[in-house]
Amino acid sequence: MKIAIILDPLESIKTCKDSTYAMMREAYARGHVLYALEQHELVLDEGRVKAHARRLDLVDEDLKWFTLAEPAWHALTDFDATLMRKDPPFDMEYIYSTYLLELAEAQGARILNRPGAVRDFNEKLSTAKFPQFMPPTLVTRQQALIRDFIDKHGDIILKPLDAMGGSSIFRIRQDDPNLNVILETMTQLESRTVMAQRFIPEIAQGDKRILLINGEAVPYALARIPKSGETRGNLAAGGKGVAQPLSENDWKIADTLGPKLREQGLFLVGLDVIGNYLTEINVTSPTGFQEIMAQSGFNVAGMFVDALENKVRGEA
Repeated sequence: MKIAIILDPLESIKTCKDSTYAMMREAYARGHVLYALEQHELVLDEGRVKAHARRLDLVDEDLKWFTLAEPAWHALTDFDATLMRKDPPFDMEYIYSTYLLELAEAQGARILNRPGAVRDFNEKLSTAKFPQFMPPTLVTRQQALIRDFIDKHGDIILKPLDAMGGSSIFRIRQDDPNLNVILETMTQLESRTVMAQRFIPEIAQGDKRILLINGEAVPYALARIPKSGETRGNLAAGGKGVAQPLSENDWKIADTLGPKLREQGLFLVGLDVIGNYLTEINVTSPTGFQEIMAQSGFNVAGMFVDALENKVRGEA
């Protein structure tokens, strides 16, 4: 296969933990040809979506793990698959890229994840498509409604709909002396919509990341366990990742969502589960491959490339 990968600068990748690196290493070991490009190298020119891409070879040197050929223009239809692996933030530039990739898809390119689905699935709000797995939730910009929600549940989490890595997430109790300023800041004086959810005490056992690959669950989750004094399990917020087999409830969530997300063209998805509750559906650049592999021995990247090969062959 010829695989194009849209990602952050290669120099910024931490090969010891990056999931895109694990995908590339597995695909390269199987003899597939890799091409790398950054978001700004995706263009629409005379009606065709093109990429200013470089052939990528992986090496085992300590100081540099890759070599790149000179860049050349390629239509995205030249590749067997194009993987969108640009990390958030999911800003307007990211949305413009989904428009370009959607045009490429209409021209015959295979884009994973499907650009329209990535654009449509807000990673927090899309959990509302599966209300049977949601904790009690309120989405609003009205401070009075958030106060009512706090009065009802006593202990809540408040978070923006467009943040990543656990940033700007607040735990609020009824007697919080900073309640007014938190609500004013988070809603930007009722000009920004936020999500409030009942606090789930099982966060102490971890915020589990469950990976779905073409609708099938990886049998191990990565539980992100908060550090002392924290309520956020995100690794970016200092959480510790612990691989563990999926629980019966985890399988129930994965088996319910997997086929539906696959139908939407979401090839790789990360479900975030706290206790028995689904809290996020990550569709931009899900991670956890290397941590799960290192602790459980399960080859997540191998499962990913198997599924990609099957898809390109038309078997999935």
